[in-house]
Amino acid sequence: MFLIFDTETTGLPKNYNAPLTDFDNWPRMVQVAWQLHDEKGNLLHNSSIIIKPEGYTIPFATIQIHGITNERANEEGQLLQNTLQEFTDAVNKAQYVCGHNVEFDLNIIGAEFLRCGLPNILEGKPFIDTKNDQTTEYCALPGGRGGKYKWPTLTELHQKLFNKGFDEAHNAAFDVDATTKVFFEIIKRGITKVKEVAADILPTINYVAPDFSELIKHENYWRERKAKEAKEKEDAAKATSVETTSKTTDIDIKFSHLHNHTQFSVLQSTSDVASLVNKAIEFKSPGVALTDHGNMYGAFLFWKEIDSQNKKIKEHNAAIDKGEVIGEKKTELKCIIGCEVNICTDHKDKTKKDNGYTQVLIAKNRKGYENLCRISSIGLIDGAYYVPRIDKDILVKYKEGLIATTGSLSSEVPSSIINLGEEQGEQAFLWYKEQFGEDFYVEINRQFKSQDEEYANGLLLALAKKHNVPYFAANSNYYIDKKGSKSHDILLCVKDNEKFETPKGKGRGFRYGMPNEEFYFKSPAEMAVLFQDIPEALSNTNLIVDKIEQFKLGREVLLPKFEIAQDFIDSKSAEIESSYLRIVALKEKDWQSKNFSEVVIEDLKKEMRIIAEQFVYMTELTYIGAAKRYPDLTQEIKDRIDFELATIERMGYPGYFLIVADFISEARRLGVSVGPGRGSAAGSAIAYCLGITNVDPIKFDLLFERFLNPDRISMPDIDIDFDDEGRGAVIDYVIKKYGSTQVAQIITYGTMGGKSAIKDTARVLDLPLDDANRLTKMFPDSLDAKLRALLKPGGIDLKYLGKIEGKRDVIDQSHAFRKLAEEKTPEADVLKQAYELEGCLRNTGIHACGVIITPGEMVKYVPVTKGKESDMLVTQFDNSVAESAGLLKMDFLGLRTLTIIKDAVTLIKKHVML
Repeated sequence: MFLIFDTETTGLPKNYNAPLTDFDNWPRMVQVAWQLHDEKGNLLHNSSIIIKPEGYTIPFATIQIHGITNERANEEGQLLQNTLQEFTDAVNKAQYVCGHNVEFDLNIIGAEFLRCGLPNILEGKPFIDTKNDQTTEYCALPGGRGGKYKWPTLTELHQKLFNKGFDEAHNAAFDVDATTKVFFEIIKRGITKVKEVAADILPTINYVAPDFSELIKHENYWRERKAKEAKEKEDAAKATSVETTSKTTDIDIKFSHLHNHTQFSVLQSTSDVASLVNKAIEFKSPGVALTDHGNMYGAFLFWKEIDSQNKKIKEHNAAIDKGEVIGEKKTELKCIIGCEVNICTDHKDKTKKDNGYTQVLIAKNRKGYENLCRISSIGLIDGAYYVPRIDKDILVKYKEGLIATTGSLSSEVPSSIINLGEEQGEQAFLWYKEQFGEDFYVEINRQFKSQDEEYANGLLLALAKKHNVPYFAANSNYYIDKKGSKSHDILLCVKDNEKFETPKGKGRGFRYGMPNEEFYFKSPAEMAVLFQDIPEALSNTNLIVDKIEQFKLGREVLLPKFEIAQDFIDSKSAEIESSYLRIVALKEKDWQSKNFSEVVIEDLKKEMRIIAEQFVYMTELTYIGAAKRYPDLTQEIKDRIDFELATIERMGYPGYFLIVADFISEARRLGVSVGPGRGSAAGSAIAYCLGITNVDPIKFDLLFERFLNPDRISMPDIDIDFDDEGRGAVIDYVIKKYGSTQVAQIITYGTMGGKSAIKDTARVLDLPLDDANRLTKMFPDSLDAKLRALLKPGGIDLKYLGKIEGKRDVIDQSHAFRKLAEEKTPEADVLKQAYELEGCLRNTGIHACGVIITPGEMVKYVPVTKGKESDMLVTQFDNSVAESAGLLKMDFLGLRTLTIIKDAVTLIKKHVML
């Protein structure tokens, strides 16, 4: 009457709602076991069958669960079709099929029937699940969704019914035994009712279990055999280790870390960019990579820091050459920009959670950098769902100039090896090799120190040898020093709103965390010990470093092309040619000193001709405006205008003035109130003549040099005030004129300040709220106060003390705070850990008024993302580096005051008319 069954599989489906015909989705059946009983519990038949794997391998991860190896399955497994026939015979004798979470097993066997071209006999078959509403209420386990009870596992239900667990779980035969015992007990007690079982039969139910003595002997045989093989393997590894250790290890080997995360991997790393670069220089690394999760927020700061350090190294080496300094020359550090992206099935599908696999990508050259910007931008704009995501179509489209590695255990190749099987792992490996060719590398990590890692590494090395792909040593880094492990763990708790004391693991009652303290920026000597059996893995990092072409991210500001009518250009060809020759004459010497190629110089000359056209057009508009602003245009005024024109021509900024004048003119046409001009821009007569400002600088004797100084090249910066209701209309006009792909807002980074770091750390470490509040109140009352200054090793930072000199209250607070941190108390521990978290990126926002306009598609120049409340692009670089990165920034300020004035004027006019 009742067929109770269970399966062991190769894993779990990606989508539980997928049709059974989606064979790639549904895992394979490794073992099936069943027991057939009558309504009184008498055993009629039982069987347990392991299935021979055909066309697939049993993944390492599931072997750790059910213990059925590929070797065992091939030795004693039966053919799938024969197994299904036996199972069909049993099903035909049953009125109900039963199990715990039985729908999963019904789908697994159903998919196998369809794979074999057989009808799914389970479809429509009545079933009883021991995981149901009645057993959930009976167990009353807290932790379900919406405050309800959670579904009981088989172990939890067995424990509740019989006040003890059961052995041999995760073997289908023993799981079926436990499920059957549970099944008849819940029927007997009336917890779950079956209409065919009459009430008078319930007291007579007596579960009769199969005799498992032979099966237990067989299981013990395989367990002992596996233990013996593991011991032999361990002994062989020890022998190899002794032999390798006896060899001399070259600790001076040139090694580079190529898998690093910083604070820009939001709430996932405590490493700051400067410390990362300084460590790489300390270790004399040829290069160092930045591979933050899903974004390129830190790319420009990373390049800027390395560029700054390399300039110091050049000066140091030059001083040695001149004999000014005695010492060893230093090697410049290569800047390697990458990103660890998430690759899912369809990056636009947001109907279900699919974080996919992580994938490390490294820019080999400028083209690679541009493509990496595109990939990162697509992930954040179109693919953001829990994490930024792309899919393989995007990767293939923008793969030029990129290097791909097999990554860490969460990447596709190692994850497939562990969770899907060797064959699937090799298929993934070959796909990447086909796509990236010589720019594909095997990454070997030895930091998890787990069976999964050891198994994956063994097969990765075998695949590398088989397919002639170079392998290299890596350490996926999230903090700088080993001692930073606890602070990093606290940061992960902050991210997930967890307590530090919550145990790490998967499922309810556990939290995410790294398995050990090995995720730090190890020295070459430490890496040499870790990879002493394959030392070439360390030197192979140079294969990648040597491929990286160095390029500058810093550049002069790129002005969008302001369209000028061709008729005007043709009519002013002589003036344009004169301006062009003047500009080129100023630039050529600099170009030659920088050894620019002829091709580059020709491209620059084309840009200079555009500037010349803009300059002549701006001159025309300026004098048209001057005629209106200054009816009596004296020679003094004309000299002032000509001086400003010459300065703007020399600095190459006529386009800037044309752009600003254009959208201010449009704002006034739209009825938007525009401020009269403030700041240094009010000192420009040209800004006044073009209608950008309404303050006469000549009348009020304002200095142009405060705005633009020919001896100090810097972008003009005009703050433009609009009424806050009309600001959006002006931005919409700019987007329409230059294109939505060329206009963006500017990102801001929300970092953890001293007080917020203390509050977060106190919560994670479960410090009582009153004590946490007391700590934050003791934080010195000064904007200059930082944990990094107050708790600096060796004493309070002297620069900070200099800033607060004379502020006796703040000085006393600072020393009291320092003293508290030096005590051996829970509060002191909170402060020490908060010290490490200060400065970590916590969230992102939008700059209040900054707008970027680029001459071409924005993503060609800077990686972008998208704001939460608008479809407008947002740069991934913040305002502090915008100009250095060559981005033209305009400040569109929305002032409530202007709106009030505008409304007041409207009301007055209306009142006067009445």
